[in-house]
Formats: sequence, structure tokens, C-alpha cells
Amino acid sequence: MTDTVMQATALQRHYNVSSGLFRSPQVLRAVGGLDFTLTPGKTLAVVGESGCGKSTLARMVAMIEEPTAGSLTLEGKEIRPEGWAELRSSVQIVFQDPYGSLNPRQRIGTILQEPLVINHPELSREERETKAREMLKLVGLRPEHFDRYPHMFSGGQRQRIAVARALMLDPKVLVLDEPVSALDLSIQSAILNLIMELQERLQLAYLFISHDLSVVRHIADDVIVMYLGRAVEKGPKEQVFEAPRHPYTRALLSATPRAEPNAAKERIKLTGELPSPLAIPDGCPFAPRCWKVQARCRAEVPQLEGEPHGAACFFPDGVGEDQ
Repeated sequence: MTDTVMQATALQRHYNVSSGLFRSPQVLRAVGGLDFTLTPGKTLAVVGESGCGKSTLARMVAMIEEPTAGSLTLEGKEIRPEGWAELRSSVQIVFQDPYGSLNPRQRIGTILQEPLVINHPELSREERETKAREMLKLVGLRPEHFDRYPHMFSGGQRQRIAVARALMLDPKVLVLDEPVSALDLSIQSAILNLIMELQERLQLAYLFISHDLSVVRHIADDVIVMYLGRAVEKGPKEQVFEAPRHPYTRALLSATPRAEPNAAKERIKLTGELPSPLAIPDGCPFAPRCWKVQARCRAEVPQLEGEPHGAACFFPDGVGEDQ
């Protein structure tokens, strides 16, 4: 399937931050003008350092926060706050913390049935319970887990429950906000394999938020690299990982552990200060830390150009390398 299920156009999210008494608030541009599409059976991964706007993007897609500007469409219908209640069942989210995302006072069966109670009150108790038990089986848990409390489960099992809860409403889009970062390495691969199996079976579109490039390499189809709220590189996973064009992407990849200890590796250490998101410098936001910076970079803002693999850089790797 290749039909677009969700599309974002020039998506932005700004916050007004207090500067103190008698001062005008400053504007924090958490997300600045993102374009992307989500398709059934495919995963779009968004990567970048902490504070780059990944989780803010996840909250906008999941209809938790309203975009400041730009548009989101779901199956051709524009998402507006007044229509959130109608559309929320089509977009669900799995949060990072499997310990904090489940109500410790509720049994697992009650947690799974709650979305149906809210969104489908016409269903009988027996119908809700039947679906909840089927979902437990789908994510690899046993029938006896239905009547247990969250504290009786490991982190990996809790995340399976969180995935099951997100699937109770038969969504078309699943937002995965760092879904394995809080888990032990031995458990991460099992949860990732479960997520991929569910996507293939249910033809879900995934927006996968992560800072771990090794995880992204395993699960993604396409990748967006973000820096200070902007997309600096975008393209198919194979091209982004094998031939990164933006200096920031190269730096991130150079810091990623590799399975071949004897392979030649160039570690790029960034110098300079990370600009404040409240005072992003003129020109390219990455210019203060870039080893390829030139006068043009400090004066003009590069645009994300190139299909299917593009970079927001005046002197991208592989293009005009000696300029």
C-alpha cells in the first residue's frame, strides 16, 4: 500500500516564554516548518539531539498540541482542534516511559478497555473484554495477565501493554515516542520486532521518534534529521545512513557504535556552543558548530532541497565538496 494516510505541510509549533517582569515574552520555535508524509506499512523516523523538537512534533501528530502554523491532514481531511475528538481514534501514541504511562491502580483489563469505554460506549462489556483479551494475545501476553496490576510486570511487558492499549481503537497512525529507550538492551530488540510484526500485519503508518540511530537503522524506511526545530536532512534510510549529506548528520552517525570493532571509523567531535532555541543565530543554525562554515552560511538560511534525499546545507557532502 502506498496511499498517503497523513501529510504535514510547513508544520510549526511556537511557545511564548516569559522573560521576566515588565519584559515582552520571547518566542521559542520548537518546530519550524516541517513537511512529511506517512504511508501505511512504512515507518518515518525523526532523529536528533535532545531539545530539537522531536517530542513536540509527536504531540502535534497525536493531536495533543495544536500547531502554531502549517497543516496536518489525515486521509485528506485537515486536522483541526474542533475535530480532534472525531479523529483521535485514528492516531494513537506509545509513550517513552512504560512505568509512568499505565495507571497503577487499574488492572490491565480495565486499562485496555478504557479507550473503548470512552470512544465506543455502544459496545457491551462482553465485547470490550473480548477485544481486550484478543489484543493481549496479539502483543504476546498470556490470558492470566488480564486481571493483574502494572507493578506485576517487567518494563518490556508494560510496554507491550502500552502498545496493546494504543491498538484498541484500530488506529491508522501510531506515534512511537522513544518506545524502547527506557528498556534494557536485551528487551529492546524484542519490542522492536513486535512493533515491526504488528505494522506488517495491520499495515500501520509509524512516526518513530528516537535519538538512537542504531534503533532507527533497524526499523525505519525514511528518516528526518532535526536540529533546533528544523529538518536539516531527509531521505530514504539507506541513503541517509550510507551517504549522509549534512555535516550534522555525519557527526551523529560518527558517534553511533558499530558492530565491526576493526572497521575504519572517523569520529567527528563538534566544537562551539549549541545555540539557545530562544536565540537562534542568523543564517544556518548549525553554522556555529560546523567545520565547513563559510560567510554565506552565517548570512542565509539554507533550505531543505533535493528529492528523494535532501539536505539543508549550502555545501552538502557529495555536492560541491571543494567549494
